Amino acid sequence: MTLPIQVAAIVGPTASGKSSLAERLAARLGTSIVSVDAMQVYRGMDIGTAKSLPATPGVELLMVDVADVSDDYSVSLFQHDARACVDGLLARGVPAVLCGGTGLYLDAVIDEMDFPTGETRGATRARYEALAEERGAEALHALLAERDAKSAELIHPRNVRRVVRALEMLDEGVSYATQNANLRVRAPHYRTAIWGITMDRACLYRRIDRRVDVMFEAGLVDEVRRLADQGLRESVTARQAIGYKEVLDALDGLISMDEARDVIKARTRRYAKRQLSWLRRDGRTRWIDYDVVSEDEAIAMILDVLEKGALDG
Repeated sequence: MTLPIQVAAIVGPTASGKSSLAERLAARLGTSIVSVDAMQVYRGMDIGTAKSLPATPGVELLMVDVADVSDDYSVSLFQHDARACVDGLLARGVPAVLCGGTGLYLDAVIDEMDFPTGETRGATRARYEALAEERGAEALHALLAERDAKSAELIHPRNVRRVVRALEMLDEGVSYATQNANLRVRAPHYRTAIWGITMDRACLYRRIDRRVDVMFEAGLVDEVRRLADQGLRESVTARQAIGYKEVLDALDGLISMDEARDVIKARTRRYAKRQLSWLRRDGRTRWIDYDVVSEDEAIAMILDVLEKGALDG
């Protein structure tokens, strides 16, 4: 059977309610959810990534817990593994529900994207990786933005591997943006319909602050302490996740734990703004305004589109 729409993607900023909507949709469609979150792939990073398994029988959450924090797990590997999950669902005759807030990982699954391998290792790469570990992913991305703004626009700030590669290429006299102009215009890999959740910014920020408080109450500090013993500090990518880096700094005595909590809230709010900017660049997104639409109404709207198989309008 050929499905008019193969993938239904539920996206939006952190703490917007994506997981609940995606679970209800997957239950109605008799399918499973494929996570498109760059940090939920890591085992043990549960509280700080708000990883929650579906409570609905028969609905699985795929592409979580597929790597250890010490693993070098790239977006290229994610693309391969996530597409295998989607293809498995399509083989059953059901669409896949994608859910997450990492725009690059969503695009890597649903669009034709080829990633530079960047296999060579040397002093230049080691220097940039050390800079990322010392100053954080945001600082490294800011450095790229200063040197090559167009390339920085193409690369997600949390994708440390790709930012490092772009800086390497600049040192070699090549712009990532110029060499990868095809990243702007891509052919779809799957027939996809995308819904993005939005709401009043002040309401979103309150939800974010509350989520961070709940994470600390649920044991975030103990989780980070446990992962530190499993190689979190040595990881180029996993240790940069918001929540984990700040708690590590507090455990190392660089800041207080109260300061870490405040920094996590501030960085998460900034990250939410970047998530919305990334998603708004994609003209395919249908926006669901939770200020005026309930979750029940959102489900009805999505099912109507899927039943009609309409990708336009």
